[in-house]
Amino acid sequence: MSWANFAKAMPELASFGQQRLAAGPAYLATIRADGWPRVHPITPIIGGERLFVFMEPTSPKGHDLRRNGRYTLHCGVGDNNGGLGEFYVSGTAQLVTSQEERAIAEEAATYEPAARYILFELDVTRAFSTVYAGDQPIRQSWKAPQ
Repeated sequence: MSWANFAKAMPELASFGQQRLAAGPAYLATIRADGWPRVHPITPIIGGERLFVFMEPTSPKGHDLRRNGRYTLHCGVGDNNGGLGEFYVSGTAQLVTSQEERAIAEEAATYEPAARYILFELDVTRAFSTVYAGDQPIRQSWKAPQ
């Protein structure tokens, strides 16, 4: 399911997630070939109602995503108390080869991606947030319909 479909289903959660992911850095979890998890700092991009990540073509995270595709993306938190809250999405990544789609991601990026970078679009199958109000965490979650 695309970010756009997630945002239509849960607009408040998607808006919160977009704000938290934009605060950077975010952390992308992938699965290595030997089954162990791997975590990478990354700058996600939401543009054209889609979720993208650029990376070096030799990046281990790119190899993981090409082989397996599964990921979890978690925002950074502001402090040890949860800062402004936390947000994560999970799903599958697809390598983007279309120049038109790349142009959407480049236009939405907060930096200038190098021409050598490869691009993935991250589909969203789950989303979760926690906001800390006093001593009580407030949680929201969403799962794509099967």
